[in-house]
Amino acid sequence: MNAFSRRGACPALSAPMQTGDGLLVRLNPVAGGLSPKSLIGLCESALRHGNGIMEVTARGSLQIRGLTAASARLLAAEVDALGIEVRSGVPVEIGPLAGIDPQEIADPLPLAERVRMAIEEAGLTQRLGPKVSVIVDGGGQLAMDELMADVRLAAVQATAGVQWSVSVAGDGRTAKLLATVDADTARDITVAALRMIAEKGREAHTRDLSRRQLGSLASWHSVTPPSVLPDISPARGEIGNSAGGSALAPPAIGESRDERAISPLAGEMSGRTEGGAQERQPSKSPIGIFDLAITHALGIGLPFGSMPAEKLIELTRQALVFGATEIRLASGRALLFLGLSPSACPALQASAATLGFVTSATDPRTRIAACPGTPACSSGRIATRAIAETIAKESADLLDASLTLHISGCAKGCAHPGSTALTLVGDEKGAGLVVDGTAKALPAGYRPGYDAARGVAGIAEAVREQRHPGETAAACLTRLGAAGLAELYRRN
Repeated sequence: MNAFSRRGACPALSAPMQTGDGLLVRLNPVAGGLSPKSLIGLCESALRHGNGIMEVTARGSLQIRGLTAASARLLAAEVDALGIEVRSGVPVEIGPLAGIDPQEIADPLPLAERVRMAIEEAGLTQRLGPKVSVIVDGGGQLAMDELMADVRLAAVQATAGVQWSVSVAGDGRTAKLLATVDADTARDITVAALRMIAEKGREAHTRDLSRRQLGSLASWHSVTPPSVLPDISPARGEIGNSAGGSALAPPAIGESRDERAISPLAGEMSGRTEGGAQERQPSKSPIGIFDLAITHALGIGLPFGSMPAEKLIELTRQALVFGATEIRLASGRALLFLGLSPSACPALQASAATLGFVTSATDPRTRIAACPGTPACSSGRIATRAIAETIAKESADLLDASLTLHISGCAKGCAHPGSTALTLVGDEKGAGLVVDGTAKALPAGYRPGYDAARGVAGIAEAVREQRHPGETAAACLTRLGAAGLAELYRRN
C-alpha cells in the first residue's frame, strides 16, 4: 500500500483511496455475508483505526472511512484475523438473497462463479478499468434492476426452461438486450464483451462498443471455453461467429447519437424477451421483511448509507439475541439480517428505529443521497447530513418515488455521480441549487449553507400548492421550470 488509488477507482482493502476525511476502504465478502460476530469485529476495528463511520454503498459494499496509511494496514491485518475473505478482481455481482430466496427464478451463484473464473482465465482483470462490472441476477424478491452494469445476465423463465437474458450498458430498464441464451452461452458472450472493452483501454465500457461489435455479440453462440476464445482484432475488435469465422451483420439494436457507440440511456430494446421468456417482476426495496420459506430476513437501511460504528454494534448485538445467523449487504444502502423468526422481525425493527436506522421503504431518507459533508470531510463546504435530516422531516411530501434529492458537500458529487431532479452543492458561495443536473453543474441559485433546508422547503410548498391531481413531484418540478425553482429556493 505504497500508493493510494486515484479517485474513480475502487478502494479495495489492498488499495485504499484518499478522500476528504482520510483513506477509505471498501469490502465485499466472498461469502456474500458476515456472521454477526464478524460484523461487530469490523466495527470495533473501524473505531480503533478509522473515524468510526460505517457505510453501505448504493451497490451494497461495506466502507470504512477516516484511515491513515498505517491504520489501513492494521485494519487489513484485523480483517484477515477475523477470517473475512474479501473479493477482488472484476466485480461480478449477485443479489443479497441469492441462493436462499424461494421466489428467485434461478440461483445465480453457479453462473456468477463460472463468469469470475472465465474472466481470470482470460487474463482480463488487469486490462479492465476498476468501474467495469457484471451483474448476474437470479430474480426473486430483491432483483438488481436498479444497478448499472456493463454486462447484465438476468434469469428468465422460458419455454425451454431457465434462460439468461444478456444485456449491456445500463440498468434493468435501460440496458440493451443482445440475446436470451443458456448459461454457457451467456458466460461466453460476457467474456467476449469484456475482451472488446479491454481492447479499447482501461477507461472503456460497453457503451463504447460499436454497433458492429454489439451485433457480433448478439449473434455469438459459441461452445468454445472462454479461455481459448479468439482474441480481439486490434483494428476492428470483433469476435467471429464460431460457425463462419466472421461477424454477422448486426441486428437492429438501436441507434447511437454518433453512429459508433451504443447509448446506455436509450434502451429501446430493454425489457424485450425471446423464446417464450416471461417478463420479470420489478425490483423492490431491500428494507422490510422477506420470507425465506423456513426463516425470515429483515432489511434495515442506513440513513444516507452511513452510521456510527457504535450504533451498528448495538443493533448487531440485539440481532444476535433475536437469533440472526448472518448479515448480508444489500444494494440501496441496507443490511439484511437472516435467520429470524416471524416474531423476531418486528422486535428487531423497533430496536433499529430507536437507534436511528431506516426501517420503512417509504422513509423519505431513502430518497436523499448525501455525502459526509462538513465536519466529517475536509472537502465539504456544507453540513450535508444535517441538511438532509431537516429536509426529510420538514419536506417529506416532496420526496416521493419519482424524485431523488442529492446533497453534495462539494462539486465532486461522491454520493451520486449521476443527474438528479434537485441537487444541493456546497462551494465558496454557500449551498447552490442545481436543477436536473449533477453536482458538477453550474447552480441556478444560492443561499447560505446553514439555511439550505429552508430553501428546499419553499420548493416543497410550491409543489404542494401547484401539483395537479395524480402528478408526481418530479413532473411538477419540470413544469415549474429551472428559473422558477431557483427563485423559490432563493426567497426569504
